[in-house]
Order: sequence, then C-alpha cells, then structure tokens
Amino acid sequence: MGQPTATADAEATSAPEATSPPAPAGRASRGHLAGLDGLRALAIVAVVVFHLDPAWLPGGFLGVDVFFVISGFLITTLLVRERRDTGRVDLRGFWTRRARRLLPALLVVVPVAILIARTVEADLLVGVRRQALGALTFSTNWLEIAQGSNYFAATSPQLFMNFWSLAVEEQFYLVWPLAMIGLLWLHRRFAVTEGALATLVLGLGLTSAVLMAVTFDPAAPTVAYYGTHTHLVGLMLGAALAIVWTGPLRAYTTSRVWCTRRPWIVGAAIVTIALLLAFAAEDHAWTFRLGIPLVSVATAVLLLAAVERPGRLRSTLELPPLTWIGQRSYGIYLWHWPVILIVAQDIPTSAGSAAFVWTRVWAVVVTLALADLSYRFIETPVRRLGFRETGRRILGAFTLLQSARARRVVLGTAVAAALVLGLVLVTAPDTTSTQRTIEANEARAAAPRKTEPAPTFSGTASFTMPEGDEIDVFGDSMVVGSVPALEYYFPGVQIDAKSNRRWSDGRSAIEAAGSSLRRAVVLAFGTNAGTEPETIRAILDEIGDDRMVVIVNLHADRLSRIDDDNAELRKIAAERPNVALADWDAAVAAEDLQADGIHPSLGGAHTYAATIRQAFADLSEKHTGKAVTLKDLPRP
Repeated sequence: MGQPTATADAEATSAPEATSPPAPAGRASRGHLAGLDGLRALAIVAVVVFHLDPAWLPGGFLGVDVFFVISGFLITTLLVRERRDTGRVDLRGFWTRRARRLLPALLVVVPVAILIARTVEADLLVGVRRQALGALTFSTNWLEIAQGSNYFAATSPQLFMNFWSLAVEEQFYLVWPLAMIGLLWLHRRFAVTEGALATLVLGLGLTSAVLMAVTFDPAAPTVAYYGTHTHLVGLMLGAALAIVWTGPLRAYTTSRVWCTRRPWIVGAAIVTIALLLAFAAEDHAWTFRLGIPLVSVATAVLLLAAVERPGRLRSTLELPPLTWIGQRSYGIYLWHWPVILIVAQDIPTSAGSAAFVWTRVWAVVVTLALADLSYRFIETPVRRLGFRETGRRILGAFTLLQSARARRVVLGTAVAAALVLGLVLVTAPDTTSTQRTIEANEARAAAPRKTEPAPTFSGTASFTMPEGDEIDVFGDSMVVGSVPALEYYFPGVQIDAKSNRRWSDGRSAIEAAGSSLRRAVVLAFGTNAGTEPETIRAILDEIGDDRMVVIVNLHADRLSRIDDDNAELRKIAAERPNVALADWDAAVAAEDLQADGIHPSLGGAHTYAATIRQAFADLSEKHTGKAVTLKDLPRP
C-alpha cells in the first residue's frame, strides 16, 4: 500500500544539463536535467494506480523508491556542484529553497482535506491530530511507528497516510547537506577519490537495505517500511550515482564497454521495474528484502541513461504528457490519497464494479485539477518569489478590494474557516464507528447470559438444518461485527470471536472446546492475516467428519490477496463432504460495508448471517436430499 514524495524542486530540475561541460569555477551552470520529469511521472502514476486499487498494480507502491533515487541524485548533484562552483555549500539557502518548495502546497492540502473529509465521513478523521502534526513537522513516519500504524492495513486508512515518505525525504534534506560537507571536506583535505566517497555512500545504502531485510515482519512491517534508517537504499544509491556522475568517473559513461552494453542494461532495467510493479506485493517478504533494492538499482540505471546522452529513452521520457505530470507530481502526490478516500466514502461502490471504476476515474480527474491549480497558483509563485514577496502581493491584492465590505467578507471567511478547522480537530474521533461497534459486540459476545441447555452432540453425523442452539461460531472481527445479526438469525448460537484473530488462534479455540463442540460449526478467520491452509486442515481434522462445518470466505476492497485467499478456502472446503463455503465475497454489496470497506454495516451484518444460514441450508440439502425452506426474516 508506498508513496513517492516528488519533492525535487525548481532548483533541482534546473541543475546543469547532462550533456553540458562543467561550469567554470565561480559560475554555476543553470539548465535542465533531461528526462527526469518523465521518470517522476511514471513513478507517480504507479503509486496512484496502486492506491486506486492495489489489484490493478500490486507493486505500484514501489514508485516511492523510484522517487527516492531521483531525489538522492538531484540533491547530491546540487550540493556537489555548488561546492565546486562557489567553494561552499549555503545551508541556509538550501533549506530555504526546500521550504519554498514543500510548505506552500502542504499548508493548503492539510486544512482543506480535513474540512472536506469532515463533511463526508467523520471516520476519516480518526487520529487526524497526530497526522496533521506529522505532516506539518515532517515526522509522520516516526509518529506512525510510535502509534503502531501499518501503511498496508486496509482496515483503517488514514487521511494523510501517504505523508510518511515526505517525512523521510525532509529528514534526508536536513541531514544530508551536513554529511556532504563532511564528505567533500574529506575529498579535498585527504584527496579521497570520488570512487571511495561513492563506495562509502553505497555502503550506507546497503546497510539500510540489510536493516530492512532483518527487521521486516509481514505481520508488522511498520518499522522496516517507515523507518528512515531502514529505507535509505534509494536515496543513497541516487547520491552515490551523483558523486560519480559529477566527477571524473563520469568519463566511464562514454567508454566502449558502457556504450556497447547500454541498450541491454537499460532494457533489463525497464523489464525489472515493470515486473516488480506488476508482481511485487505488500504481503510478500521478498518485496522488501529484494524488490526495493532491485527497483532502486534499476531506477539508477534509467536515470543515468536518461541524463547522460540523448536517445530513445530520453525522448520518450520528455513526451509532453509525461513532462506535464512530472512537473505536477508533488501536488498529485499530496492530493491523490485524500481525494481517493473522500470520493470512495462519498460514493460507496463494490470493488470490480463499473461504478467502482468510474469513482476512481473521478478521483483522478479531481486530483489532476487540484494539482494543476496548486502548481500554477501556489507552488510556482512561492518558489519564484519567496515567502515575503508572495505575502506582500497577497496583502496588496487584499487591500485593492474595492469596498470595505468585500475585505470584511474575505477576512471573515478566513477567520471562520480557521475556527471551524480548530473545532474539527478538537472534536475528531479517537476511534472509527467500526471500532466502536466491534468493541461493543465483543463485550456483548463475552458477557455471561442465561440460555437453555444446548442439545448434546450424540457423535452421530446429522445433516439436518441446525438450530441456533446447535451452532458454534468461531471468528475474528467480521464475526464480532455481526454478533447481533447472528443471534437474530440463530437464537441460542454460541459465539467465540475477537478482533485480529488468525487461523492459528482458531485452532487453539477449537482444541479448547474439545468434545463440547456443537454439531454445527462456523469458521471465519483470516481478514487481517490471510489463510493458513495447513492450519485450516488441522482444524477440520480436530472437528471431525461428523459435524456440519461452514467456512466463511473474505472480502476487502483494498487487499490484493483476497482472491488468492478465497480460492484456497474454496479448495479446502471442496476436499471434505461435511464442509460448505459461505460466499460472503459474492453476497456483499457496497452498502453492506462500513467506511473501511471490509467490516459489515448493520445491514451488512444481516447479509453476513444470511449467507451463513444459506450455506448450512445448501449443505443440509446436499446430504439429505431435502430442500430447506428458509423463513424470511425482517431486516433493519
């Protein structure tokens, strides 16, 4: 579920032309690094497509690593050339230019997105105070690590989830100039070669990649993925390439060996990136242990090939549509995720439907429009004029309003918006409606209750339609969210369910129940952790062939593994004559889901229970040959 930051600014894009000779001492060459807007465009498109629907491009989140390589290269190129051309690195000037590039659009996106989200769905504002603080202080990644958030968790999408990579880059911008001053001092003072410096930087990147590989946990990937220390490989690879490219080692790009093999190497890099975007996935450990370093290396190859000489690759990357998108990639990055969330909540649809596709198209149109407005009227003016001059012009425009009434209206609107924003932040919920429902239902399921003694299971197989007091239900938060409906459809049912349960937890629960298991059992696990085929088979062995068993499959709009998980569940159910599959994935409609696109709403809980009831009826008819007539129950 990764994001690019697309934060290289005008200063970066106006670095010296790749084909120009070094500028004379004391005079900085100004030009344009050819093809990089096109690379930015391809990266941002990959990330946006992934966020529209992970199933469309499972590895699209790797676009963030493409951006990291570009940023590492551009920033290091600027620092090296500034030191070479002026004899110093102006830290204050560098950080001021970063602020001009990053802050204006960010200061618009955060309040506007919060206000619009509040009018659409309050659940989108859960944790928004922490998110806004992280966005405005470029500390999102560390705040979310402390919170225990998961970028790939579809159950609780956050309004500013994508800002984690902005934080990583800004932290890089703060620290890397200081590190480069030290490296350049070593180069001058002790004649340390560019090759040695590049090797040292590559070593930092390799260390970071190893840290990611070692710390990555599929069940809790936050530290490995969000950590600045674990996600430096792309930035360091780009920086090492810049050190080589801006020094004497650049001559190797004209060597016979490189020129002869260049088409094959570039082709291999393109194929590598394409395959990783298409087949890497957030639930594959190899994606993080190998995929991220691979896409970073492949990006470095394309970057070098694009800037070092004209050719087909550069021409393609400089196509006007790609250039247009690349120039606006920062704004697209900032806006796209809040827009996708807001549109998805405002117009609920089922994944895979035509309506789902059209809502995503609409989200893209809105994102591009907002990014273009941001680029034209916010980012470019501040970048060119600076904060002070832009502020003077805004104040001047305000004083030019022809009437005092118009000035009062503008000022009053701004004050009112600020007050409303403050009120929204203060009253933002701490938990989603889904979480509140689950907590209430967990307490309800765990509460002691007076029930009539359940019929004792005789040990003889019976496949007549079970009554509620003959059914045990074991499950995760999907069952928890459906407790009232299950009790309504199956009076006397016994429910053992808790949030975040895995199939392995289900096995423990079944083993603990032992011979007290009723003659009909419902199993519903795997929403968060997926299927565990051998564990499921072990559970079915424990239950035995003399009980009716219904396995409920999975549904989630934003989990790419769902189809594979459901295929596995279907296969396992087909292996045993006493097992049926309740096809929740096929039965659910958009209006049956809560804001997270996974858990059932009040009406969805009834669909969930009815789907289980139908599965028992089908299983009974299969074994007895007698049709089961199900009574229509009124639904809320």
